[in-house]
Amino acid sequence: MEMTFEKLPHAVAELSDKLDHLERLILSQSNTTQPDADKLLTIKETAEFLHLTVPTIYLMVQRAEIPVCKRGKRLYFSKLEITSWIMAGRKKTTLELEDKVNSFVHASRKGRSK
Repeated sequence: MEMTFEKLPHAVAELSDKLDHLERLILSQSNTTQPDADKLLTIKETAEFLHLTVPTIYLMVQRAEIPVCKRGKRLYFSKLEITSWIMAGRKKTTLELEDKVNSFVHASRKGRSK
């Protein structure tokens, strides 16, 4: 489409409408994702999130195996802390273990040669 001086006001209005639409989309997405970033979960929600039973969660709390906050008689779990706790238990791959062994052997050989 060729842009002429006569078509300029229409093009500017169209751009403005599209910009308003994009702004509304961005604001609606930021409002829905931000509060959920570090949501506090109840024990039931935590059990559902971890696919475990509520008694199992209570046992894990008693053994101090899971990060928890306690207010009065209520237990609360940070979704971010639970996710980090899960990720901390990640098993290393064979390749990662081999790299770690190789770097250790290389470092120990380097230390002996001095």
